Amino acid sequence: MAAPLQSLYRKARDKWLFQLRDSEPGVVTLTMRRVFIVPTRPGLAFCGLLLVMLIGALNYNLGLGFALTFFAGACAVADMVLTAKNLAMLQLAPGRAQPVFAGEEAQFELHLNNRGKRDRYAVWLGFQADGEPRQATDVLAGGSSAVRLSAASAERGWLAAPRVRLVTRFPLGLFRAWSYWRPDLKVLVYPAPETPAQPLPSSGAASADGHGTVGLDNFAGIRSYQPGDPMRHLAWRQIARHDPALGGQLVTKHFDGGAVAELCLDFAELPLQMELEQKLSRMTRWVLEAEQRALPYTFRLAQHEYGPALGDAHQAACLRALALFGHAS
Repeated sequence: MAAPLQSLYRKARDKWLFQLRDSEPGVVTLTMRRVFIVPTRPGLAFCGLLLVMLIGALNYNLGLGFALTFFAGACAVADMVLTAKNLAMLQLAPGRAQPVFAGEEAQFELHLNNRGKRDRYAVWLGFQADGEPRQATDVLAGGSSAVRLSAASAERGWLAAPRVRLVTRFPLGLFRAWSYWRPDLKVLVYPAPETPAQPLPSSGAASADGHGTVGLDNFAGIRSYQPGDPMRHLAWRQIARHDPALGGQLVTKHFDGGAVAELCLDFAELPLQMELEQKLSRMTRWVLEAEQRALPYTFRLAQHEYGPALGDAHQAACLRALALFGHAS
């Protein structure tokens, strides 16, 4: 007898809409079954006032007192219905989530779509773990609204969006309606860059074209701008003297270092006594510094080997490998 009861309990628990354990993929519609409502403190005080008015009307047999009491009660019932409908049938969809570094605030973009003919006002959103929601938005009839919620990121890897709570007290504030949503959205958290930064490694074979760490340290003069030159190498003082809008040309600083060693960021070359997270933080710092200094670099981490290359795509691939090292991708 115990086994059938446990099975029945599990089915009831899985179907109970209040308990959303897993993320909900795609667009989610807040049906009336998902909207919960209770009186607020002003609502309870209003109920007490109605009770006093009803007792007074009964005691003194006041027809106008009965009329005023029941009219005010009808207004409270209408407010309860409108408060619940302010959330009901809203469509919720996840948006974008940009990668961040460990310790930064992860930003989750959420979309609220209103396909009905009624405007929705004062809808508050926030993560359930953060307490009362702090982000408010209005969703006009036939329109949509985007809200960004932030959550702290402590460790590298994937950070799933926590459960979202939607709350409204519109229009009179006598009732509080709320609902829950677990969006299918996650943020990739990169390792925190090492501080203070260590010098870039410069070991390796000499490159034939003379590009490397030393080549960017020896200033050789000024030349005309060429497509692909880093913005940080623009000679701003010379550009300021000759405004490009008036016919002047862009010029960049030229560096010449001859044949130098290529930059190779190899995880296996780091000291063995270093902890894993410290190694990943150092590799992260080196990737960012190489990109900032416009140094083409080779990246090696376990089965991952990229480059030598430079650019946003190369940087994203390297940081992703560092973030998911030892984790399921």
